[in-house]
Amino acid sequence: MSTPQVLLSKAAALNLLWTSGRRINRFNGHVRVITRSASSAAHQKVCVVGGGPAGFYTAQHLLKACQDVQVDIYERLPVPFGLVRFGVAPDHPEVKNVISTFTQTARHARCCYYGNVNVGTDVSVEELREAYHAVVLSYGAEGNRSMGVPGEDLEGVYPAKDFVGWYNGLPSNRELNPGLDCETAVILGQGNVALDVARILLSPIDELKKTDITQRSLDALAQSQVRRVLIVGRRGPLQIAGTIKELREMVNLPDTKPEMVASEFEGMAEALKVIPRPRKRLTELMLKTAVDPPAEKERQRRQAASRSWGLRFLRSPLEVLAGPDGARVAGIRLAVNRLEGTGDGSVAVPTGEVETMDCGLVITSIGYKSLPIDPAVPFDPRKAIVPNSLGRVQQAAGLYCSGWLKTGPVGVIATTMNNSFDTAHSVVEDLTSGCLDATSAKPGSTGIGPLLDKRGVKPVSFSDWEKINQEERRRGAAQGKPREKLLDVEEMLKTART
Repeated sequence: MSTPQVLLSKAAALNLLWTSGRRINRFNGHVRVITRSASSAAHQKVCVVGGGPAGFYTAQHLLKACQDVQVDIYERLPVPFGLVRFGVAPDHPEVKNVISTFTQTARHARCCYYGNVNVGTDVSVEELREAYHAVVLSYGAEGNRSMGVPGEDLEGVYPAKDFVGWYNGLPSNRELNPGLDCETAVILGQGNVALDVARILLSPIDELKKTDITQRSLDALAQSQVRRVLIVGRRGPLQIAGTIKELREMVNLPDTKPEMVASEFEGMAEALKVIPRPRKRLTELMLKTAVDPPAEKERQRRQAASRSWGLRFLRSPLEVLAGPDGARVAGIRLAVNRLEGTGDGSVAVPTGEVETMDCGLVITSIGYKSLPIDPAVPFDPRKAIVPNSLGRVQQAAGLYCSGWLKTGPVGVIATTMNNSFDTAHSVVEDLTSGCLDATSAKPGSTGIGPLLDKRGVKPVSFSDWEKINQEERRRGAAQGKPREKLLDVEEMLKTART
């Protein structure tokens, strides 16, 4: 059966947009609204706050598990996909393939995307709870963990989240302009984000030109004087948080050589006998790189390399040191640690010994943290999460959380998927068991739309986002890249509304 088409005045059609969340086509001064089946009148209304992986995975599971639910996704930025767009390294396009799955979810008959809506500012969580049977908070971790040491506010010290946001086109980081006019950079932390940052700093520009890294960042990296990157961790080789894929990429990075301290790997060969297989393979790679004599071809490759990278273990920051001008970083003072305990449960304890590393750039990759967005939502400031049980927010019936807001910033995208599916299962369980009153009518987006309209907020639909997507791809193609991201929110909005 063909989709019915209805002619309406522009005002009536724009109002209907909030009622149904459907696509609008303008023609001859009128508006044609493409309506959908009765599924748009699903009487269980669920709202997801956050258009990143956690939000989309939560929506996906809700739509699959419950045939009578309408899911609306609200996102602060005009563009969707969160850390998949702004966190995944530009030279890891395969990780971004999940966007096709998220796109299918956004186009589902019972799902609507509303970008450019800042929950907590444009609309309160309480207003959402009034309009929906359930509200799921999935807005991720936008804050940076502080080192808590003197000098961390000096020029040349950047949180990894901001540095990653800079080269990935996050609007709030587009003016970062990091100083790359130094020889040595120190990265604090040894997780995958730290390894990503090190790789981007040292990658050949011709390789980065093929990615969706922003042109502004590409131009800065082309002029970079950074030739040496040290990746520092407070514990030992057996506790490194990065994975073998990312470490192997560093080992094989063109025009670079490893700069390791063989003595830091003493006793590792014996430890290989008892550690789990994934950790064993990672440790074997580090040992081979740090200790084993390279084969002739590898020896020649290293000899010709103009850049270097290295892992440093059992070091914790004490102070970031300023240069003669007192404003810019010139080095970092580190405590030398020893380990107490074994395996992942080991604890770094200062020995009393101190050392200094000269550097002109410090990037802190010590973790993201979630931030509270609304005083009505319970929040644990120490753990930087919303207190919950299986995604159910404590003492707040009908309020849920998923993703890093639920667990803290742990794991990879697959971890977030399982985490979000679990929260969605809790929502479905509560809707079907009667824990939530799903029999009473709720307006959903029909109730929220007029509030936003009165406040001058104009949401971006998923079809609007697809205009932005098309423009980014067009600009990228002109430069031989997959896309050239729009960096300014106002430019995004202008493109979406053309």
